[in-house]
Amino acid sequence: MSGAHGTVHDGAVRDAAASARTAGRRVEEVLDRLAGSGDRAACDTAEELVRVLMEFYGAGLARVVDLLGRDPGRAAGEVLEALGGDELVAGLLALHGLHPDDVTTRIDRALQGLPQPVENAGFDAGSGELRLRTTGSAGCGCGGTLEAVERAARDALAGLAPEVTEVVLEAGPAPGPALLQIGAGPPGSARAGGRAPAPAAP
Repeated sequence: MSGAHGTVHDGAVRDAAASARTAGRRVEEVLDRLAGSGDRAACDTAEELVRVLMEFYGAGLARVVDLLGRDPGRAAGEVLEALGGDELVAGLLALHGLHPDDVTTRIDRALQGLPQPVENAGFDAGSGELRLRTTGSAGCGCGGTLEAVERAARDALAGLAPEVTEVVLEAGPAPGPALLQIGAGPPGSARAGGRAPAPAAP
């Protein structure tokens, strides 16, 4: 059984290596076509894009190696949890549909790290729009405060939940009017909330 498993694994590794080589050749072909078109600006832009992507994926791979090397004796489940909880690696896994958690779980995890409390008011997977509602003092209606919370939410979600392409922040309900405490004592008594009359002078 182990021999069959090893054969399947080796075949998957060879397929992945072949796909990587094919992708590399395709990138070179696209760059060559752009260079041959005479559009220098488009060629420079494409080369910059490839360079940025290489740096991005290189940083992700370096982070994976670092996380794996910290405790080689960890169980597979713990390793996967560590990879999925890292912002950089989680973004790469989610981008390719490899993250072990679903999008709702990852959204909730990202929101937990915000400086102001917010709740998930609904995510539309079709449009990528996430509606958030403030639950604490950030719901005071102050534009600057709401904008800061919305910006922090976008930054947190970019890594853990790239499926979210738009964030709409709604202020929570305004606090209701203060309740008036009414006591059961006679008017003017301390129990009724008024001031008790001063005792008569002897």
